Amino acid sequence: MSAQNVLTEDYFVNMGPQHPSTHGVLRLVLQLDGEVVLSAVPHIGYLHRGIEKIAENRTYSQFIPFTDRLDYVTAMSNNLAYCLAVEKLLNITPPPRAEYIRVLMAELNRIASHLVWFGCMGLETGAFTPFLYAFREREGILNFFEEVCGQRLTYNYIRVGGVKSDLPEGFVKRVRDFVKDFRHKVDDYDALLSGNIIFLNRLEGVGVLSRDMAISYGCTGPVLRGSGVKYDIRKDDPYSVYKEFEFDIPIGESGDTLDRYKVRIEEMRQSVKIIEQVLIKLPDGEIIAKVPKVIKPPEGEVYSRIESSRGELGFFIVSDGTVKPYRLKIRSPAFSNLSVIGEILKSCKIADVVVILGTIDIVLGEIDR
Repeated sequence: MSAQNVLTEDYFVNMGPQHPSTHGVLRLVLQLDGEVVLSAVPHIGYLHRGIEKIAENRTYSQFIPFTDRLDYVTAMSNNLAYCLAVEKLLNITPPPRAEYIRVLMAELNRIASHLVWFGCMGLETGAFTPFLYAFREREGILNFFEEVCGQRLTYNYIRVGGVKSDLPEGFVKRVRDFVKDFRHKVDDYDALLSGNIIFLNRLEGVGVLSRDMAISYGCTGPVLRGSGVKYDIRKDDPYSVYKEFEFDIPIGESGDTLDRYKVRIEEMRQSVKIIEQVLIKLPDGEIIAKVPKVIKPPEGEVYSRIESSRGELGFFIVSDGTVKPYRLKIRSPAFSNLSVIGEILKSCKIADVVVILGTIDIVLGEIDR
């Protein structure tokens, strides 16, 4: 019998769940025809933490540490998004110095998050060296976070009305030295992978996400910008003091896996640019506004959003005038970004699945809330 007449059947493979420190406890049910993916269905729901209901049973201040456990790679951004929402309810404006420090921490955290992604991206394409280099630089950023708040993962530094404490002595100089050196390290890292023909062949033209599909699925962050949509909340709906800084919004052209890679590499360079401006303009003054000991916002509802390393992170809070939120809803960027995975995995090879998932850059902690 010739090969053309051989009948084959589709079969299903469970990819994951693996370990919570990889891409999280995600299960992908793949329908395969040989090595070709016919369909992919993401299954979440292995964490079951009920964090939004926890918020409704905690005071506004008590809930801040729980935000660290959402996107645990970018805890500073989680703190910021939540505190901005509560401040909006209270009609409180943090002091200028606190706002600058918040931006400094958010951009350092964006770099740290992208370094985790970059290192893992190397592993997923068979390169171990980028992981070692990326985590070397990330350790420097974690040292900064440990200085200001005593933690290296769940940072919990930003507070309603400002920040927990002022910057330690010599902190500004140490950050300035770090970003001066890191600017060149990004170029080295980019050349390490983007100059590798094997890496390029694994990414170019793979996992294409069209502009229209990205928008229709509610994708945000590097996933959306990789598809050519120039949308960044720091520019389009500025919060904190981002309007004070000059920086560019990198976008892709074809929306493939390589474009999403390039966007994140360039975003690290732009974060360095923002940090350098923060260090130059950092004002003196108070680090926290006058906030009542018992936070009891008036009745009402607010939605506040920021540009986290994964996209639009939003908090919707309904206040009934008590010390606890009546309702709290989190808009997770990784949830919407993951939703599109079934579309972009169609017709790809099974070997490409992990690579494509890597450029979506998900954290299950904020997806399965």
